[in-house]
Amino acid sequence: MNWDDEVRGGEVSSENEGRGIDRGSQEKRPEYIPFAPPLISEDEIDEVVDTLRSGWLTTGPKTKRFEEEFARYVGSEHAVAVSSCTAAMHLALVAAGVGPGDEVITTPFTFVSTVNVILHVGATPVFVDIRPDTFNIDAKRIEAAVTSRTKAILPVHYAGQPCDMEALLALAADRDLLVVEDAAHAVGAEYCGKKVGGIGDITCFSFYATKNLTTGEGGMVTTAHDDMAERIRILSLHGMHRDAWKRYTAQGSWFYEVVAPGYKYNMSDIQAALGLRQLEKLDGFQDRRRSIAQRYSERLGDVPGIEIPYVSPDVRHAWHLYVIQLNPASLAIEREEFIEELKAMGIGVSVHFIPVHLHPYHREALGYSEEDFPVTGSVYRRVVSLPISLRMTDADIDRTIEAVSLVAHRSAR
Repeated sequence: MNWDDEVRGGEVSSENEGRGIDRGSQEKRPEYIPFAPPLISEDEIDEVVDTLRSGWLTTGPKTKRFEEEFARYVGSEHAVAVSSCTAAMHLALVAAGVGPGDEVITTPFTFVSTVNVILHVGATPVFVDIRPDTFNIDAKRIEAAVTSRTKAILPVHYAGQPCDMEALLALAADRDLLVVEDAAHAVGAEYCGKKVGGIGDITCFSFYATKNLTTGEGGMVTTAHDDMAERIRILSLHGMHRDAWKRYTAQGSWFYEVVAPGYKYNMSDIQAALGLRQLEKLDGFQDRRRSIAQRYSERLGDVPGIEIPYVSPDVRHAWHLYVIQLNPASLAIEREEFIEELKAMGIGVSVHFIPVHLHPYHREALGYSEEDFPVTGSVYRRVVSLPISLRMTDADIDRTIEAVSLVAHRSAR
């Protein structure tokens, strides 16, 4: 099926077919192409309605089914559905016993939640600079950051491109460290032929509204370790013993025991209903994202001042984000002006991310300076995320390419 027809078959159509670029007209502002709207079709709506009619709204049979099917999809022994990727990472660290006095190595080039969960457990985040090509944590720099207090490594699969997991897992095994993957961007991604989620110790996914698979809000933890999965499951629902949700079924009992001071991090069946249908379509979703990324790369690769994303040969990119870099030596325009010109043309773009050590709280609490991570700083000042979503029609993609090309050409030095 033509993807434009697929988009129109969803609950909400982007209705962008045939729209051209407004090249400065003051009479009519072009319609806006949103950065990353979700694609929700009648299949998802029907599944949610079925859940509402079932009378089981919170954690229940659909959540359990979603966990089982997701575990099969990524090739993991266990999957535990939770309320967000932030909750997933927090639970992973708590379950692993990371706490005050410990250090966790991670990247400054991520959303703040990656670092906040380390602070929440009382541990100290230790930043390591990124690679200039993939923007992932530089595995070659990690060993120098390891101390006697290091307990875990928390890599981020930036934009959907897996990190160098072979190097990370080898270092972790040699130093007896846990690897907790922030795979918020990487559902459907692969490293050396294996899906992210079935590779390392613990992997944490996001199903936020903008993600490749969405449940509105939500997340998942996958692991091959029985004891870790059991601990995370208990902690996710107040610390009540295994499968406490079954107490409201015909097979359950009113009696429960709290075996740990847990959290309210469980996923609801309403969210899982969305997830089940989205998971069925995920491979098709990923094909479409790869198609958009390929189209961008083919047509933007020779545009002056624009650097397209590098993809490592041993990965299958999830393309949650498509991030270009601006070359300041070739463009007589600042990044902020570049973004504003695209927005004036109706193109929704963004920046991922403001490095964590530049935020006021983290700068003061952790004591880092802007100069401490030169690669991160250089990359941050140059990146622009282009819209990439399942709601984009082919006309939207072409219009975005034309807009980027126009701004770059007229700003070329």
